[in-house]
Amino acid sequence: MKAYVMDAFSEKLFGGNQAGVALPERPLSDAMMQQIAAEFKHSETAFVTVNDDGSVTLRYFTPAGEVDLCGHATIGSFHALQEMGLVAEGGTYIDETLSGTLEVVVGKDAILMDMAKPQTFDRLETPEELEELYRIMGLSADGQGAVTGKPELMLLPQKVSTGLTDIMMPVADEAELEKIAPDFPALTEHSRRYNVVGVHAFTVNTADGMIHARNFAPLYDIDEEAATGTSNGALVYYLYRHGLVELDKVYTVVQGEKMGRPSMISAQVILKDSQPFVKVGGPAVTLVRGEIEL
Repeated sequence: MKAYVMDAFSEKLFGGNQAGVALPERPLSDAMMQQIAAEFKHSETAFVTVNDDGSVTLRYFTPAGEVDLCGHATIGSFHALQEMGLVAEGGTYIDETLSGTLEVVVGKDAILMDMAKPQTFDRLETPEELEELYRIMGLSADGQGAVTGKPELMLLPQKVSTGLTDIMMPVADEAELEKIAPDFPALTEHSRRYNVVGVHAFTVNTADGMIHARNFAPLYDIDEEAATGTSNGALVYYLYRHGLVELDKVYTVVQGEKMGRPSMISAQVILKDSQPFVKVGGPAVTLVRGEIEL
């Protein structure tokens, strides 16, 4: 079985977020895919099937369990398929996932993918909820949702999904983002209680005008992740609902700096059938090509 390790959301090796990509020659059991993902030890490993009609089916496993969708593993999978000549530059492909049927465009410099239908859920807004979340993340809750130049706007943490549900957690600036040091056992329990994958911390108060973010998902054995397509799709939708993101404009989210694996994730909100949808994308490079002997 052909297998790859991809650096997604990066144009250079050793940047972005690594994903395993496996192309089974025969159907594998869920237990076998889980074992392979645990052996890869990447945050996600994608199992790829190219269907007779040209569509692609992807399933995603973390070392701890299956998830419905993974942005960086999708980008990595389609880059591997392009290298193998199974998809072509300029083509648009259907990607069947547990999160739904998505559209993937293979561009010259980047692969762009639809996220699942955006959804917003509960906000964390009581003093007790806010204090608990920020304390778990190693911060004080005071003033974290303020937006420079918009004194009337105070952002609150909220559960948002474009395929996977995370808590979007605003922080005041890049210095506060840098300071985050989670209590991982407490965050694991918090994520389980709120029924989310994890916490996506971000700030829009930046010197370079880009959005900066960090992602934590210890419930799925991912203490911190260098690039998360689904989380940044959810983040851009969250910011759109707060009037901080414009339709059709492509925004860049910088992630992975604290890990020494800087990633640049492109994200865009568009209207489709008069409803907002999110596209997320970026480049990928191949680090490892090999075979798994089963």
